[in-house]
Parts: sequence; structure tokens; C-alpha cells
Amino acid sequence: MTKLAKIFISTILIIFLGSWVSAETIGPGGESATPSSEIVVGNDLVASIQAGNYTAALLWHDQSDFVNAVTAGARDEFTRLGIEVVAVTSAGFDAAKQRNDIETSLARNPSIILSLPLDPVTSAAAFEEAKDAGVALTFLSNLPSGYKHPDDYAAIVTDDLFEMGKQAADALAASMDNSGTVGWIYHDAAYYVTNQRDNAFKTTIENDYPDITIVAEQGISDPARAEEIANAMLLKNPDIGGIYVTWAGPAEGVLAVLRANGNDTTKIVTLDLSEPIALDMVRGGNVVAIIADEAYELGRAMAASAALDLMGEVVPPFIVAPAITVNADNILEGWNQSLNIDPPSSVVSAAQN
Repeated sequence: MTKLAKIFISTILIIFLGSWVSAETIGPGGESATPSSEIVVGNDLVASIQAGNYTAALLWHDQSDFVNAVTAGARDEFTRLGIEVVAVTSAGFDAAKQRNDIETSLARNPSIILSLPLDPVTSAAAFEEAKDAGVALTFLSNLPSGYKHPDDYAAIVTDDLFEMGKQAADALAASMDNSGTVGWIYHDAAYYVTNQRDNAFKTTIENDYPDITIVAEQGISDPARAEEIANAMLLKNPDIGGIYVTWAGPAEGVLAVLRANGNDTTKIVTLDLSEPIALDMVRGGNVVAIIADEAYELGRAMAASAALDLMGEVVPPFIVAPAITVNADNILEGWNQSLNIDPPSSVVSAAQN
């Protein structure tokens, strides 16, 4: 075989494997995903867990409806298993505060810690003492650098990232009768959660909707730049049919630009629930769908994976919870399914009118 032929075959393989990998959610180390529905603590283990007098600490990165829903899912599962929650903290996106939260919680000797590591390098050192003490660690959406499964942690639990991006593409395409032009505003940072969601949208549009063309692409790292980016995108493409925005915060800025320009035809799809975005959607505005995760289910699966780890059970390294397409027709049910609470009263009122 000639050198040129080898290069050609290698290139085809790279393209094939790349497209294959991009069609499913994978973990930060390339791990295959296991649905959260498969992570169940059976009745045969409950009595043993209840007799163990285990405790848990929930050391979160921030305070939000999302975190509250994850906490509720974890608490309910721990209650079922007789595991006492001895600490719940919020680091406010401060890695140093998170490290202090870990050290403080270890004084209570928790059997389990659930957390989202804020910085892979800093978190690796911060969780070291807990790891060495044999605490069952389950992480949300991120992993400390150098940690290996199953010796160092029970599992990573996150969203079905590819499915979130795919559902966003499907919803936007449906609102445009499967044809037209779209803009793609993606997260301009190396973070596998948003990167997979964003790229899944693009891949789905390009592979499944031949009559839709992505005519504008722009990365965003600072949500405050959303209006600037949207203005520039619309200036070059005044007739653009739809815009994908990486999450709800910057989508609010894009929506503000459309309103300021009197544009009621360009559709928006985004990810993660937001009151202003939901209000526009139920009132028949530019927003056609919000793709959300099942945050309550994330918490339940995190708690279950850590409990199984304590029992010496084999736990898959990478676990994903389902995605939900929330639209004007299912806003009440979808909000509750995602966050385990009713939507804000403003959204409920608008949906009922």
C-alpha cells in the first residue's frame, strides 16, 4: 500500500470515528454513558445500607433552582436508604471556598460526598483527603485531574449532553418547517458539558436537516456580550430564521435584541430553564423551546451511585440523566419534571391565559 493510500484511509477513519463519537454523550475521559434509570439500589441492599449508619455531605458549587432540585433528588434517595445528610454547602463558584467546605465537612466524617468539582486541578488536591479516607465520591458533571475509576470515585453523573443538543436542533427545525437559515452561538470555552451540547446541535442540523443552513457561527464566553453578538449576526443576516444559544443567560440578551429590532419572526432555542425565556415562549414570542435536564433525577442517581459504591457494587463511571424538550404546551409539567417545583407564578399565569 502506498503512503498516499495509507494517508487517505487514515483520514477516512478519523472522519468516521469522529462522527461516530459525536453522535453520543461521552465522559470527560471518553467514557461511554450509562442511563441513570439503570442506577438503582435494589431492595436486597436497602436493609444493609440502613444498618450501616452512613452519612452524606452535599458540597455544591452554587445556589440555584437547579442545585435545589439536585439536592432534593439526593435527599429523597438518602432518606429511602436511611443515610443522614450532615452537611449542605455552596461554594459560590469559588474553588478556595469549595476546598474549605470539603475540609469542614470531613470533620463530620461523612461516608459519602456529592459535589461538582469547580476546577479539575484545584479539586484534585481538595478531595484528596476525602479520597484517602475512603469516602464514596460521586461528582456532578466534572472530574478532578488524575482521578481514576473505580479506585478514586464512584461515578460522574451529568445530563445526556448529545440528546440535549439534538432536541434543540429538532425543536428549532420544526418551528422553521425544516428549512431556512440559522445562527449558532456556542460556548467559547473548553468545557465538555457545553461543548458536547453545542456540537450536538450543529451535528444534528448538518446531518438531519439538509434544507437548513448554518449561516453564522459565533462563540461566547461572557454572557454580557450576547447582545453585541446578536446585533452583529443580525446585521449580516437580517432574514435569519432561527438562532441557537448555548444556554438561557445569553439567550436573554439575544431575545432583547430581537425585541429592540421589532423582529418577531426569528426563532430562538436554548438550553436550561429561565423565567424570562419561558415567559416569552408561553406568550408566543421568539422562543420556541427550552431544552432542560432532569435535575432531580441527577441527584437521585448521584445518591444511588455512592450508596452502591459503599456496598462494593460495580458502578458505571459515567451516568447520564434524560433531557426534556419544554415548550408552551408542556411548560408546567416540564418545569416540574426538571426541577421538581412548579414554574414561577408569572409563567403559570401566562400559560393559563
